[in-house]
Amino acid sequence: MKKKIGLVSALAIFMVVAANMDFSNGNGSGVNYGWFTLVPPFVSIILAFVTKNVIISLFIGIFSGAYVLHLATSNSFFAIIQAFLSVVDYALTSLADPWNAGIILQVLTIGGLIALMTKMGGAKAVASALSNKAKGPKSAQVITWILGILMFFDDYANSLIVGPVMRPVTDEKHVSREKLAFIVDATAAPIAGIALISTWVGYEVGLIKEGYEAIGQTVNAYGIFVQTLPYRFYNFLMLAFVLATILLLKEFGPMLNAEKKARNRTLYDEDELNMVSSKEIDEMEPAEGTKLSIWNMIIPIGTLIVAAFVGFYFNGYNAIIENGEAAAIAVLKASPLSLLAIQEAFGASDASIVLFQAALLASLVAMTMGVSQKTFTWGEAVDTWINGMKSLIITGAILLLAWSLSAVIRELGTAEFLVSLLSDTMPVFLLPSIVFILGSIISFATGTSYGAMGILMPLAIPLSAALSNNPDFIIITTGAVLTGAIFGDHCSPISDTTILSSMGAGADHLEHVKTQLLYAIVVAAIAIIFGFIPAGLGLSVWIVLPMALIVTVAVVYFFGKRVTQSVSEILK
Repeated sequence: MKKKIGLVSALAIFMVVAANMDFSNGNGSGVNYGWFTLVPPFVSIILAFVTKNVIISLFIGIFSGAYVLHLATSNSFFAIIQAFLSVVDYALTSLADPWNAGIILQVLTIGGLIALMTKMGGAKAVASALSNKAKGPKSAQVITWILGILMFFDDYANSLIVGPVMRPVTDEKHVSREKLAFIVDATAAPIAGIALISTWVGYEVGLIKEGYEAIGQTVNAYGIFVQTLPYRFYNFLMLAFVLATILLLKEFGPMLNAEKKARNRTLYDEDELNMVSSKEIDEMEPAEGTKLSIWNMIIPIGTLIVAAFVGFYFNGYNAIIENGEAAAIAVLKASPLSLLAIQEAFGASDASIVLFQAALLASLVAMTMGVSQKTFTWGEAVDTWINGMKSLIITGAILLLAWSLSAVIRELGTAEFLVSLLSDTMPVFLLPSIVFILGSIISFATGTSYGAMGILMPLAIPLSAALSNNPDFIIITTGAVLTGAIFGDHCSPISDTTILSSMGAGADHLEHVKTQLLYAIVVAAIAIIFGFIPAGLGLSVWIVLPMALIVTVAVVYFFGKRVTQSVSEILK
């Protein structure tokens, strides 16, 4: 009760203080929201941890931002009314965006596909097969890590496929849902951001090209992208960190408690293992007498992956041919199946549409297989598919609110304010570190890596070129932008990838954020101290990166506490 009274009082104080603020620039032109630009992400994140309700927290965060926006043109009473109406407008606008609509359709369709495979016994058969390979918590986590690496081409596909596939296995081997969600999340954006062929490449390469054009240089942007890879310290260190915790069976912080609880399953309430996001699918056990076959999962998932790859190519190919640059068009026409052509096509593709199409095709394949095996009729197949979609409706709602929050943040100019606040005069060698920190803060506050990249890249490349005439220094700074933006995408509670990872793993979203946040901060600190600072001082990256990897493993070894391998060890 005291907590609720405190929250209501804090919100009331905020509204009164904001209503008495002068947001004018002082010269009669424009609006300056100052520190109030930080209100929406701050309110959303704090409320999420306090109330344990993501939807309410995001709603109030959007409302608070809209309230500040409307105070610039009206009094507090009308600002409250307009803010409520704006929340609806933001949601409608977000849903009307083709990319966002495609993502929601993709999420729902993959939920339906998972339900079909579960009903046919495919999920149970694969879980059984993997259980035979997974002899304990360590091997179950290693398999999850490897599957995450294999889903390199898209972070959304990773989050929505690996979690549901591995959840029965990790449950059986007493691995916490929080650790499963962490492994999935840590192999989603960190992998997609550095993969040579992925749905991220086009955006990253485009930003690099524009940044170099701003300093009057025409470069092979993809070549620069490849050169930045060794400087993506956070990405590589996070992958190493996850693997180290798995192989050493050591954890620390909130994750240690989650893993200890999972090992001693008697401490679990069974209801905790069936989160709202996965109840519908968990209830879809195969009908009695259904012949379990791993092909009932391998074929639909294989269809999804193959269709995604083919779709990425043709979608990107058509986009380039219709509206692309002359150089890219020439590459596609001269050698359409070359590595460079495939990279260009993947980079230009619309991942949201392609993955929705691929999931829809895979669903039709799964339905056909189930009907042919007499597992269900066509009518029952459709019912199962729709019931599976229901399991991820809450994910769609959270994504919609997260996008609406991003729109409010964009209007307030939160990212620009953070850049101006934190990018004062600094020693030259610290620029990559400062850029990484800026990218981390912006991406965490806004929940989007793309937004952080888009804000920082046009600033970072010209600034690094002005401070140093060393081409490698510009590449280091460019890498700092791209990997700093990954931090927030990986661990922000309002990041769509974080949301999808917790939903796919069946973990409580806020518990997932809480257990992985300390890990993300530790890895980011190592990336700065043992990565960007030495690299900024001119030390070779081929010395810096191995050193940082060794430090990462050492942190897990010396600061982590061993979690028992099995329940039998606990009972000794």
